[in-house]
Amino acid sequence: MAAGKTERLMNLLIMLLVQRDNVSKERIREVLYPSSHGEAFEKMFERDKEELRSLGVPIETGVIDNFFEDEIGYRISPEQFALPPITLEADELAVVALATKVWENASMAEATTEAVRKLNAAGLETDVSALEIVQPRLAAEEGSFDVFVAATQDRQVVEFDYRGSRATEPSHRRLQPWGVVRYSGRWYAVGHDVDRDDTRIFRLSRVLGEARAVGEFDAFEVPAEVDVRDIARDLAPAPPTGKAVLLLRQGSGYSLRRAADSTEPGVTGPDGSDGWDRVVLTRVPADLVGAVLGHGPDAYVEEPEDLRREVATRLERLVARLDGATR
Repeated sequence: MAAGKTERLMNLLIMLLVQRDNVSKERIREVLYPSSHGEAFEKMFERDKEELRSLGVPIETGVIDNFFEDEIGYRISPEQFALPPITLEADELAVVALATKVWENASMAEATTEAVRKLNAAGLETDVSALEIVQPRLAAEEGSFDVFVAATQDRQVVEFDYRGSRATEPSHRRLQPWGVVRYSGRWYAVGHDVDRDDTRIFRLSRVLGEARAVGEFDAFEVPAEVDVRDIARDLAPAPPTGKAVLLLRQGSGYSLRRAADSTEPGVTGPDGSDGWDRVVLTRVPADLVGAVLGHGPDAYVEEPEDLRREVATRLERLVARLDGATR
């Protein structure tokens, strides 16, 4: 399963991050890869280790016992892995703060809890405070997101049902995913459509039901010249254009104010309160829905109606996901 790969990498990251000392390869196998042995374990462990390193995770090697220098262990230094201090403007800080509250990936939270439980059950001393530096910071509300990301890494074909913007009925598709990219406020899977024998792009929010990674690992190669962002720009629908009218609470919404063509200060807010400004944008940002949501209760869409409806739809999805994650 796609989720298994994600969970395995997360478990390895957590195990090496919370250890105060180097951990032997055999101990890692016992705790995280109990059903793998010999060459199969060696290949899987090396692949996972290199994949984490390719993502910028500084996995260190060192001796476990100074008296037996031939036994090598592994760990991740929190000091090396943590980001340096970052200075944000007030509006940027507000967006990051909201994103931190909004994005709590249920699968990652479950994987973290299970990994720490396994380590404690194995009698390993852990420092869970180190996990604060690996909290996810990404908004992805589509249920198939993890499947496509994992299949991209594993080079597996993904099967799914899909309803295009003009289709009345869904169709069954098979894709060799080259990458997952965000464009114009939407997540897209880019790759080779097996049945159409052509490059295709699929909006993840239009995937129906459960997407499944099938077949062998390393089943295909991504063409060397491929840039999935360029493909997304070429094949995805053009970003929305037209005029948008927003209400912003005074003292907030700085990024939206910078994009505004005009501002009417001191208007009544959507709840009838004072202290709001009306801003008009004629050059609509690519992800205006995300920008509005990023300002929480301090931003409200007056027009157009379809923009207001999309904001409401995303909020309803978010509430449903968070509600499901807490049950």
